[in-house]
Amino acid sequence: MLGYIGRRKKLAFQLVLSLVPLMLMVPAYARAQTQSPRPTDRPPRARNKAPKKQSPERAFVLVGAGDIASCKNPEGARATAKLIEQIPGTVFAAGDLAYEKGSAEDFKNCYDPAWGRFKERTKPALGNHEYEEPTASGYFQYWGAQAGPAGKGYYSFDLGEWHIVVMNTNCSAQGLGGCDQGSPQETWLKEDLAKHPNACVLAYGHHALFSSGFFKKHAVHPELKQLWEDLYAAHADLVLAGHEHSYERFAMQDPEGDPDPVHGIREIVAGTGGRSHDLLGFATPNSEIRDWGTYGVLKLTLFPGKYAWEFIPEEGKSFRDSGSGVCHNQPAEAK
Repeated sequence: MLGYIGRRKKLAFQLVLSLVPLMLMVPAYARAQTQSPRPTDRPPRARNKAPKKQSPERAFVLVGAGDIASCKNPEGARATAKLIEQIPGTVFAAGDLAYEKGSAEDFKNCYDPAWGRFKERTKPALGNHEYEEPTASGYFQYWGAQAGPAGKGYYSFDLGEWHIVVMNTNCSAQGLGGCDQGSPQETWLKEDLAKHPNACVLAYGHHALFSSGFFKKHAVHPELKQLWEDLYAAHADLVLAGHEHSYERFAMQDPEGDPDPVHGIREIVAGTGGRSHDLLGFATPNSEIRDWGTYGVLKLTLFPGKYAWEFIPEEGKSFRDSGSGVCHNQPAEAK
């Protein structure tokens, strides 16, 4: 009996001895599982890349009208000046700015109290009333270098990716040399456009090539056709004008007046600066919208590769117009 008990004790002692190494290994194994790896052994950590922020499109505003200030009827120009006061950006003044003769006195007494507060940010164009004095001396005296070279009245500037051409549409003015092919202005226009082959192009002046104005001799100016030909060849997008004291927007068309929704130029007549209202006749081909009872301003927002327009009426009037288009000279991805 004692021998059996001795053998049991001996076996139990041997079993305990055999378990000791295992018990010593368990904590080491557990520590190996919970211990942080050395920096050199860390697996690569997936980086959470923040989504790229797209920079907002840089837009430029061009706002204005033609046929603006008269001391006989100052309320209209004051009403449109109130609109521009609330709109930052470059101001276009599309001719017949200071009635009745565009003299230095007319600019001082009629234009300056209304739109003169925006003088520093205005890019003017010559109207026929500025030429009541044959050399438009009052106009050039008031604007100085802002009006381009004295005696010419045509120049250009850039707004972002847009190239803006200011034309002198008074083709019979003294010393201008006309608007026909080979004339000083037409030669300059072609050379200027050639320097900006990839730009979006907008042009403005006082007279329009197309209009539904009641008196056609006043409304339609075929002498501008060569300038339009040059603009069309350079893939211009927009032409703005005044002269008719009304608002009219045309569909995209070529210099012949034929619809061209792919390569055509959109013309907008905005002679709504405040002087007076002119009746329109029957709508001419491609005329899309028109109004002759509202003073207001045309606001163009110029983006890379595209543009938007909005006619903003004087306070108390309801006529509006708006839309958008794309630039012919920009690559497809910009559109």
